[in-house]
Amino acid sequence: SQHTSMMERRRMDAALLVVLLVHLTTALEVPLDLPQPPTITHQSPKDYFIDPRENIIIHCEAKGKPHPSFSWTRNGTHFDIDQDPSVSMSPHSGTLDISREKAEHYEGVYQCTARNKHGTAVSNNIVVRQSRSPLWSKENIKPIVVQEGVSLVLPCRPPAGLPPPIIFWMDNFQRLPQSSRVSQSLNGDLYFSNVLREDSRSDYVCYARFPHTQTIQQKQPITVKVLNLDAINDTMAALYNDTDLFSADERKPTFLTPSGPSSSKMVLRGQVLEMECIAEGLPTPEISWTKMSGDFPAKRTSFLHYQKTLRIVNVSESDAGDYRCTARNRFGSVHHTIHVSVKAAPYWISGTPRNLVLAPRENGVLTCRASGIPKPSISWSMNGIPIATELSRKVEDDTIIFTDVQSGSSAVYQCNVSNDYGYLLSNAFVNVLSEPPRVLTPANQVYQVIKNHQALIDCASFGSPIPKITWFKDTRSSTLDGDPYILHNNGTLEIPVAQAQNSGKYTCVARNDLGIYENHVYLEVKGECFYSETIVKQCRYVTNKSVLIKFFCTDCFVYRLVVDSDSLTITDVTENDAGVYTCIRNTTLDHDSASAKLTVVEKPDPPTDLELTDQKRRSVQLTWTPGDEHNSPIQKFLIQYEDLLHNRGHWHNLTEVPGTKTTAHLKLSPYVHYIFRVLALNAVAFSSPSAPSRMYKTEPADENPTDVKGFGTEHNNLVISWKPLSGLQSNGPGLHYRVMWRQKAVDSDWTTVNVANNSEFVVSGSPTFVPYELKVQAVNKYGAGPEPAIALGYSGEDLPLAAPENVQALVLNSTVAEVRWDPVPHKLIRGHLKGYKVYYWRERSLHKHNPHHMEKQILSFSGNHSHGMLPGLHPFSLYSFNVRVYNGKGEGPASPTQQFEMPEGVPGRPTSLSVTNPNLDSLTLEWSPPHDRNGRITGYTLRYQPVNNSNELGPVEELALPANETSVTLFNLKYSTRYKFYLNAKTVRGAGPTISQEAVTVMDEAVASRQVDIATQGWFIGLMCAIALLILILLIICFIQRNKGGKYPVKEKEDAHTDPEFQPMKDDDCTFGEYSDNEDHKPLKGSRTPSNGTVKRDDSDDSLVDYGEGGDGQFNEDGSFIGQYSGKTTSRDVAEGHESSEAPSPINAMNSLNSFV
Repeated sequence: SQHTSMMERRRMDAALLVVLLVHLTTALEVPLDLPQPPTITHQSPKDYFIDPRENIIIHCEAKGKPHPSFSWTRNGTHFDIDQDPSVSMSPHSGTLDISREKAEHYEGVYQCTARNKHGTAVSNNIVVRQSRSPLWSKENIKPIVVQEGVSLVLPCRPPAGLPPPIIFWMDNFQRLPQSSRVSQSLNGDLYFSNVLREDSRSDYVCYARFPHTQTIQQKQPITVKVLNLDAINDTMAALYNDTDLFSADERKPTFLTPSGPSSSKMVLRGQVLEMECIAEGLPTPEISWTKMSGDFPAKRTSFLHYQKTLRIVNVSESDAGDYRCTARNRFGSVHHTIHVSVKAAPYWISGTPRNLVLAPRENGVLTCRASGIPKPSISWSMNGIPIATELSRKVEDDTIIFTDVQSGSSAVYQCNVSNDYGYLLSNAFVNVLSEPPRVLTPANQVYQVIKNHQALIDCASFGSPIPKITWFKDTRSSTLDGDPYILHNNGTLEIPVAQAQNSGKYTCVARNDLGIYENHVYLEVKGECFYSETIVKQCRYVTNKSVLIKFFCTDCFVYRLVVDSDSLTITDVTENDAGVYTCIRNTTLDHDSASAKLTVVEKPDPPTDLELTDQKRRSVQLTWTPGDEHNSPIQKFLIQYEDLLHNRGHWHNLTEVPGTKTTAHLKLSPYVHYIFRVLALNAVAFSSPSAPSRMYKTEPADENPTDVKGFGTEHNNLVISWKPLSGLQSNGPGLHYRVMWRQKAVDSDWTTVNVANNSEFVVSGSPTFVPYELKVQAVNKYGAGPEPAIALGYSGEDLPLAAPENVQALVLNSTVAEVRWDPVPHKLIRGHLKGYKVYYWRERSLHKHNPHHMEKQILSFSGNHSHGMLPGLHPFSLYSFNVRVYNGKGEGPASPTQQFEMPEGVPGRPTSLSVTNPNLDSLTLEWSPPHDRNGRITGYTLRYQPVNNSNELGPVEELALPANETSVTLFNLKYSTRYKFYLNAKTVRGAGPTISQEAVTVMDEAVASRQVDIATQGWFIGLMCAIALLILILLIICFIQRNKGGKYPVKEKEDAHTDPEFQPMKDDDCTFGEYSDNEDHKPLKGSRTPSNGTVKRDDSDDSLVDYGEGGDGQFNEDGSFIGQYSGKTTSRDVAEGHESSEAPSPINAMNSLNSFV
């Protein structure tokens, strides 16, 4: 009994799992004409900022049956709307309208409740706050006097608005231009990495724009005065006969913000991460960013404000880590590390909890899957009240499991997920209904699609239990559940590539335990309407020059033009030919049109007024004025330069900038005499070049080669390579390189050689794979470059000396094994460790019938691994393997070869299944064992079931067959019946996949012959004649009786007969008597009359229906029997009323004769 109860429990768990899966994957929308708890359809956001100049509108809309009523709480207590004349609620809605006159009095936390008799739904907590845009406090700002070249910060410090304002700086009513030297920080302050004379202004103004109220406030203007060091030096020279007493100190960068070597920042998942580094220095530092623990997310990362701001949108947990910003100029560099931690307010993992519709005694589940950092807590409420586990409802953390639900247990459940950074609140109802299926898609709808396009045919349905959807086409010969049809969970039938033969009538059938509902729709697949470009216009044809505009549009009509080919030609194009051209396409399926605007364009005019500003040793800013665009926007500007010192007469491309810009910051090379020119590009062509700018000379500078590397091509050499300097970088004749090296971690002197006209040097006789420190210095006839930086390299690699030790295999299951080993010591690898390789091969199957296998396979595990998985192995097989380490040179020796055996697995499907010797009630099945036995076959399982003409499957029969059999004969089958057979093999690990086959038993020809020949037998013809004679006699008697107008005493006739089955007939039905009992109206003795008026018989009674082959017998409204004799099961309509236009049946005739006698 204990075993039986455990089996029952397992079956219940399995059934519950199936139901839960169904309800998890199916979300039904309950039609509003059916009872249902409330659902909130619209509500105001959690943080709701209101404009004090407008009424406060707090939204709360909900649906349900019956329509829900609404109430509100404010700051946790009931909000009595009727007692406040400033507050009104919209009819049939919960939306509040609060007068703006006292808006500040209505700030607070609001929550809406919608309820009906089936449940209660609640809204989020809506925090209502009034937006504010305060003024700057009055302050007396003194002028700022600074020396040229120093750094400067102009504070903004805007007033605290709600929500925070947007900050920007202006100068003389124009946006202040920003650059790598001057920029605005995230808090609104204005930073100068170093000030110039032109920074002197009296009207630096910080503005704060409050977007919610659309107001702008401004700070008092700030005056900045930059001391002119040249003028001071001239004055001092005249007074003290000295020069250059004061100068702007060139210096390495330091950070203005953030301060210190490191800082930290926390950001929430899904928000925007913005980090900034602003440095001062002279010359102006350049900022760069790196992520120390990985790469930037390319599609979510941007660098703003001349690389000073790093911005990452839609932050995820992977964005946590250390970020380093570097400020660099030619005097040095400085770093700052920002540690970013990512937290997360609660967020849904698989969407919000979904409504459940359950039939009585069904099972279901509500899930509230959410996550966050830190992990959020989850609480449940029912109709707004906290709940606990009950008999039919079990609460398990983020899940409520319902079992055996009852009618009347509908309710709304609230899931609240919260942590330190926010909360989620969701309503989901459980609606217990018993409802037959219905199809919500309109009947006889016609879907029209274009050939070779996707076709989607809808079958939206509802029912409880959830209906099962099946589709049929035209004659309904079979269900549409395979190629080319795709059936979606919502009932939609998809045809990925519709063809003409897919046109026709489609029937959608929704079925559950309470009924069946059918819906018919139609699909029409038509040809495709195609065109590529469209043109139509009011225009005129002229000769001479022409422009050809091509379009492709079969059977198109072109307004006001006659088109004889696939092109429209407009000759002698002028600006007057600009206009709109339209192509129209009509088919029986659809019509379409499109227009194209013809604009006459030319290449732009060249830019003018080239000017050089912000001149530095290695950079300069170039500005210009664009020329006329000629109806085509400028896409970009190309800046070119000519070197008048080294390459006079040749122009070279320097850089490009977008067409919206008129300035470019140019990075320059040393010792070049530059002149610049600018070309503009639009959709037509480049403009002519602008006039050249004035010449700008850069000074010579010392540089060293970059990209210094050290590596080996042989096991005993070291190759030192570098990127050589260009001709411009050499700064003089006689360029060569001083190459230096020494072993790292060895107290040795530098070895030096001079190399000319080459970019690498080979050091021979070096030890195998040892680290070296390297330096390469540039030298010309004027001297050596600066002290070079030290680079690290390694001499050549050699093959590893040792194999991994302690190698062993661990079998995890029938197809996966894990190989483990001890890593090879680094000194024995003799090179850069690339990883480990596992060589493995299948020696043979452990089954005697399978051949030997020797195909080797290799799996590589990159990096310093000590184990690896071998997937996809054959069950019940013997494998051999060994492990090797490899470096950049190649593989080391193999470990000793070992073996392991894979356990048995489930077998493959049988190789074949065929049907032979089909007879009237038997047939024979023959099969071949699986090709992949994967173990010892312990037997076969054969299942089969009949299939009727509607493709409905009958009951399944199952046979267990021994392993040594490959055929079986089945007896006692139904003749002329189609059967479907399923066969699979078994091992100790379980059953394998099935192979299926169908066959039809033979029809009994003798039975068919008798069914056809009975109509030609003499006795049958005689019987039919006798019946016809009786009908004729009955008609004559009825005619005589009607002429006489008399009645026969039915009561006496009844007493004279002892047949309890005798029933008289009324005279208005051509009967001979009338039965009437004044005391009570009882049925005749021996009969039973149900309340619906039909007559049923006892099991011992004879029925006249039995004389026909399935014919129905009925009594009409006055009790007379109406039937029909037939050789087949046939039903006919009986004429309504007391008189029938059809001939009486032989059974009525027989009853009439008994009454007459």
